[in-house]
Amino acid sequence: MARFFIKLSYRGAAYHGWQRQPGDISVQQVVEQALAMVTRTDIAVTGAGRTDAGVNARLMVAHADIPDDIAVDARFVRAVNAIVGRDIAIHDVVAVAPDAHARFDAVERTYHYYLHTSKDPFLPPLSWQAPPSLDFDAMNEAAALLVGRRDFTSFSKLHTDVKTNICDLRCARWMPLDGDTPHGCPMADRYVFVITADRFLRNMVRAVVGTLVDVGRGKMPPAAVLDILERRDRCAAGTSMPGEPLFLWDIKYPYAI
Repeated sequence: MARFFIKLSYRGAAYHGWQRQPGDISVQQVVEQALAMVTRTDIAVTGAGRTDAGVNARLMVAHADIPDDIAVDARFVRAVNAIVGRDIAIHDVVAVAPDAHARFDAVERTYHYYLHTSKDPFLPPLSWQAPPSLDFDAMNEAAALLVGRRDFTSFSKLHTDVKTNICDLRCARWMPLDGDTPHGCPMADRYVFVITADRFLRNMVRAVVGTLVDVGRGKMPPAAVLDILERRDRCAAGTSMPGEPLFLWDIKYPYAI
């Protein structure tokens, strides 16, 4: 057996998240089934993280051990792509060291969350329609206060199986989008929230965005996020935002892949 990293992207609407779920279809399940059909052997796939139901990935990285007698080349990639369906795309399968681990070796992950403040029938559900009066300066002031190595229990789904809720948040900011949309309409009033950390908790990004939207609506001052962090109580933070506008955007490793 040889270990490979699989680079893929997917639209998450049709799946109950990345990880296998009893009774529900997941991205991991579909990829494993496709690999089994191509290789004619059971292949376990381990992802770099677990995206929630409906969440998309511009880049997910997973590792798998594939028998040595299988030619893993462009033809192999095309064969897998022919099976996984239109919502999943395998971009590359690259050989890595036998002990390389897609999840534990990752040193940084970036998510994007998209919203728009003017009605546009072409953007939902991959962008959330927000109130036009959001105060993005206040939202960025609050986001900056979250940066650092902190306990993000208040922004985590309850009853998860992680050993710690401490994350090193390295970037969190709202930015306007410029240019034209793919359908030719101006991208006026479109924004993206970019958030980068060494790791993320379940539901963390969607809870952070919901809290920042509350700040932007004037429901709380920017400094209130510090009290929310201190309380370590999920009920103290904002609502969990819809998953469809959220994208796992990038994953970095200490080595080239």
